[in-house]
Amino acid sequence: MKIPRRSFLKTSLLAAPVLAQWNSERFVVGAGSSLPPWVDKPMRWAQLTLVEDDPGKFDPQFWFDYFKRTRSDAVCLSAGGCVAYYPTNIPFHHRSQWLGNLDPFGELVAGCRKLGMVVIARTDPHATYDDVAAAHPDWIAVDANGQRRRHWASPEMWVTCGLGPYNFEFMTEVKKEIASRYDIDGIFINRWDGSGRCYCEHCRENFRRASGFEIPRAIDPKSKEGRAFILWEQGRLFELWQLWDREVRKIRPDARVLPNTGGGALSSLDMDRIGKLAPTLIADRQARRGLTPPWANGKNGKEFRAVMGDKPIVGIFSVGVEEPYRWKDSVQHPAEIRLWVADGVANGLRPWFTKFGGVLRDERWLPVVQELYQRYAAWEKYLRNEYSLAQTGLVYSQQSAWFYGAGDARRKIEDPSLGWYQALIEARIPFEMVHDRRLGAEDLARLQTLILPNIAALSEEQCQQIANFVANGGAVIATYETSLYDEWGQKRNDFGLADLFGVSYVEHTPGPMQNSYLRLHHETKHPLLRGLEDAPRIINGTWRLEVREKTPFDSRPVTLIPSYPDLPMEKVYPRGPEGSKAEVYLREHGRGRVIFFPWDIDRVFWEVLSPDHLVLLRNSIEWVRAERSVATVKGSGILDVTLWRQKNSIALHLVNLTNPMMMKGPIRELIPIGRQDVRVQLPAGTVARKVHLLAAGKGASFKTSGHSIELTVPEVLAHEVVAIDLGKA
Repeated sequence: MKIPRRSFLKTSLLAAPVLAQWNSERFVVGAGSSLPPWVDKPMRWAQLTLVEDDPGKFDPQFWFDYFKRTRSDAVCLSAGGCVAYYPTNIPFHHRSQWLGNLDPFGELVAGCRKLGMVVIARTDPHATYDDVAAAHPDWIAVDANGQRRRHWASPEMWVTCGLGPYNFEFMTEVKKEIASRYDIDGIFINRWDGSGRCYCEHCRENFRRASGFEIPRAIDPKSKEGRAFILWEQGRLFELWQLWDREVRKIRPDARVLPNTGGGALSSLDMDRIGKLAPTLIADRQARRGLTPPWANGKNGKEFRAVMGDKPIVGIFSVGVEEPYRWKDSVQHPAEIRLWVADGVANGLRPWFTKFGGVLRDERWLPVVQELYQRYAAWEKYLRNEYSLAQTGLVYSQQSAWFYGAGDARRKIEDPSLGWYQALIEARIPFEMVHDRRLGAEDLARLQTLILPNIAALSEEQCQQIANFVANGGAVIATYETSLYDEWGQKRNDFGLADLFGVSYVEHTPGPMQNSYLRLHHETKHPLLRGLEDAPRIINGTWRLEVREKTPFDSRPVTLIPSYPDLPMEKVYPRGPEGSKAEVYLREHGRGRVIFFPWDIDRVFWEVLSPDHLVLLRNSIEWVRAERSVATVKGSGILDVTLWRQKNSIALHLVNLTNPMMMKGPIRELIPIGRQDVRVQLPAGTVARKVHLLAAGKGASFKTSGHSIELTVPEVLAHEVVAIDLGKA
């Protein structure tokens, strides 16, 4: 088969200068947006990633039996790219050296189809071999010094350019061949978006033609060149994805190309546009590493759902250790697997287990995944969620990360979000994530409260949408530099939300502040201080803003105690009067309420986890909310609480995070917590017919109080679901 040649120095370019095109292009819905009939069917995914020497060695029947025992209803199977697991006819498509006359991919597809499974093929194009580098040197990625890149882990291979003809031409033919030969529902594209910045001839010329600039050595998003490159690279990848999807659908109209991409604020591709293009999306955050908390898997679900709406989302989990040392044949402790998967399921992710290698070297993971999947199959009625009943939204902002956070985005953007996430978990408040490009009235219709954790970069339109939310009765809590920059990260003279906050920006206080405190004014009797009655002062943050009041404030429950020396010890005493500078601004505005913290309470809470800061964050939510929470759960321990509506039921998930290894895994054992008193507000026009405790495997007695029911959950080990069957009132 001959691969058609196209000039990628002249075609597939953005039609207009990338900076001008950004605002008009980012909301375009492409051809991939329609939903094929198979997408919503799978609830339990499997992935078998073959290694090159698997053909002839692994036993396909073992996997068919395991898929059947686990009641897996969808599977992702290795097909091609770096290694072809079928007898390809495409030049330079490297067949497994162990392939011989076998077709393991075809055999697996046929066997899984007999089991009634949805089947998607996996491709990985990020590396290739010497014959390709010799015949098509322009297909290989080039570093900033003009050197072609050898693969960092397999030095006999070369790293391919993700934005040039290797992907646009060669891998397009691979996908067309797979789709034409095999009965598949789609193709999952792994490591398709390049392995770092490429300076090959195609990338340089394409970027120059699109923007007029050379590819910069260092990407400064505040420069025209840096900003243009960020947007050009994204546009190129969206173009590639849509090309592949279009070509596959010509062969199989219901098939889709599903990219391994996306995530939260630090994701490199525009999640708003991804959500409009993708019929389903797979969150590839496989396990904990370092100081990742177990609720991070649920966070993945919330971030993806913020742009996917009611489309199904899937969460990959690895049964192995996911540390930087890449122990790919390892196995996690069963307790760690159970808790990670439970938090994903509780937050709307459909589980997808992945295992590398058809020949297993350690089988300890098999029983726990089988147990989990059989359990979730039995619970499926209560896991087919229609929408979340949470009333609180935590905003995340990719444009703030790209154009304001730049090289320090994790500290400036992600850490404040993580601080709020931890606080909401500990407060047991059901909540959702909200993408900052989804702030319209329809997007926020189910929410009462919006939290803006240092969402620094906001456009005038976004600021107006937030103001409209408050005008319609919503509540807003914002911190630090929120709205002080426009959507490109350019600093304003004043907050874009100054009228909402009731204060104007004056200047930044030099920081980080050392040894600064907050005076608590209990004489105000403000609810913000509830639970801190015995504390005259608490620690401050590390970065703050000087602001000027635009409107009178009735109460100043928290004021500034400025920094004073912390060494030598003889000099550790306050200097001068404490003053009256408020460190929290609270006001009723129109039909809503607003709180503004002109300092980094959320970021510093994530860093030091001060219980006093937790109280302020929790109380701030309680004060701004006009109505009772849709669900309350009282008892000991730390729980991730989520609440979902299904067709004829609602399900309250309680994931027990109470564990000494919560903030540094892996968990060695699950530690049960005792009695939890639950109150759930029922949807309007419904009554509770019956309540089930799914993990306990029994019914639960309850009493009705107004539009709510109250009951007791005796114990939670890892994951309990209070399933409430509904009837008409």
